[in-house]
Amino acid sequence: QAQLEESGGGLVQAGGSLRLSCTFSGSIHIDVGWYRQAPGKERELVAVVPSLGRTNYADSVKGRFTISRDNAAKTVALQMNNLKPEDTAVYFCYGKWGKAVRWGQGTQVTVSS
Repeated sequence: QAQLEESGGGLVQAGGSLRLSCTFSGSIHIDVGWYRQAPGKERELVAVVPSLGRTNYADSVKGRFTISRDNAAKTVALQMNNLKPEDTAVYFCYGKWGKAVRWGQGTQVTVSS
């Protein structure tokens, strides 16, 4: 069964940077990306790189976050710059194999003001 494993995250001051990384198994012909969930809120898309098509970013992170995938290494990374307190959330790696969606265990990102 395909799996995703995240690394990175942590505590950073506003204006700082963090990098998240996710390793996935199975086919490389999948959509991969990142979602996040803040306390009391629904899980929301951050950025997704489809197997075909254009990368999609949430409006709230455009210009600050960059997603990249390496199919040879089976990784997807999220570089987060100019972090804001409202970026505080648990970040989940996302993978979609056909109709099957899977999630990583989540990694906490906390941005202090």
